[in-house]
Amino acid sequence: MLSKNRLSRRSALKIGAAATALPLVHIRTAGAAGKLSLALWDHWVPTGDDAMRKLITAWAEKNKVDVQVDFISSIGSKINITMAAEAQAKTGHDVYAFDQWTVHQYADSLDPVDDVMQRLIAKYGKLGRAYEYLAFINKHWMAVPVGWGSAPLPPVARISMWKKFAGVDVQAWFPDHPATPEASKEWTYDKQLEIAAAFHKAGYPIGFGCRAGDSTDANQTWGATFGAFGADLVNAKGEITVESDNVMKVMEYIQKLIKFMPPDAPQWDDASNNRALISGKAAYIWNPPSAWAVAKRDAPEVAADCWHFSQPRGPAGRLVPHRPYFWGLWQFAKNKSAAKELIEHLSQREQVEELAAPVAGYDIPPFTSMYDMKIWNDVEPPKGTVYNYPVRPWHDSEYYIAGSSAPPEIAVQMWNRGIPPAMVTRLMAGESIKSTIAWAKEELQGFIR
Repeated sequence: MLSKNRLSRRSALKIGAAATALPLVHIRTAGAAGKLSLALWDHWVPTGDDAMRKLITAWAEKNKVDVQVDFISSIGSKINITMAAEAQAKTGHDVYAFDQWTVHQYADSLDPVDDVMQRLIAKYGKLGRAYEYLAFINKHWMAVPVGWGSAPLPPVARISMWKKFAGVDVQAWFPDHPATPEASKEWTYDKQLEIAAAFHKAGYPIGFGCRAGDSTDANQTWGATFGAFGADLVNAKGEITVESDNVMKVMEYIQKLIKFMPPDAPQWDDASNNRALISGKAAYIWNPPSAWAVAKRDAPEVAADCWHFSQPRGPAGRLVPHRPYFWGLWQFAKNKSAAKELIEHLSQREQVEELAAPVAGYDIPPFTSMYDMKIWNDVEPPKGTVYNYPVRPWHDSEYYIAGSSAPPEIAVQMWNRGIPPAMVTRLMAGESIKSTIAWAKEELQGFIR
């Protein structure tokens, strides 16, 4: 298990009390048979919360349950602060939304949901290893993976600029219909380097940031790049492997790539690459469809020129960085049966599909059997722009959690410290590969001891 939150009980109770002042939705029904409370992520698309509220209201009325829902923002880590408070005070919501590492962090305070997962897997098929890595703990599912808020970071290209400056038609590589893997066979990390050089020459550096410590985008971009080269910093046994040949190879690759990145990339936050794409300063970023969605509103001509597709192939595969969400059940929950029933209800394809449309397909459900929903076909402009946002069988891709070669309790520390993006930043500052690897080894030793 990971280290527990260090808040004092008094502080936790204060935070828990403050959380009750958050905007909430109370769904009351006549003759309610029990009460249930949920803390869900406040979706970045405002219409998403409305769609979720509608579904929960219908379920509450049908099942005669008095449901309270808090949509808690991730801005300022509010959702994580409240989560820590509830875990320590052992009081709060019945169901809570957990992202990425927090299922492991609070596993000792959660009830297993094996029964729910067994039924969902039997109906919709097995999940990928990214979900198992994050939520299958000591042979038990400790939370249910959900689409709500789950977003990978695929490449996003300006179609016209790729054709003009790199001579590449990304729509031919990744068309908006089933295709053979050979269609994208040319799309490798070597090809990415070649394209980056062409963009830089034309005055459009690739929109990759490498800010360490507090940038989700940087962690995912460089974490997946390391993973695609098989450049594991720590192995499954918790042994430091940063001095391997594969790490040397990815560092040599990055040393070439950074020449074509913006000089201020170490200062980029998670919105910087969005701004670069929308403003026309970049022809290529890695991002969910949020940059495209903003462009659709503010710069429709840019949105109409965007195409989403899968990552380049590396020596270890085509890895798509992902940050999934989960819904877990606190041990102190007062209505566990209703909580499980609602979670399972909202995980059904019908409800998932109803939630996907209002957020333009931003959320990726955990079951690949649901990837044939029409939302990714219909979103425009241009039509098909997010068709390849979910991984498709012919992509030969898989979702990847940065640092997942290591045990989760070590991987989360690499994430929090931003080790891969920090290594990129050091190279950009002119440090040698040798000294950068030595620095990383010392950092890893510091939290593995």
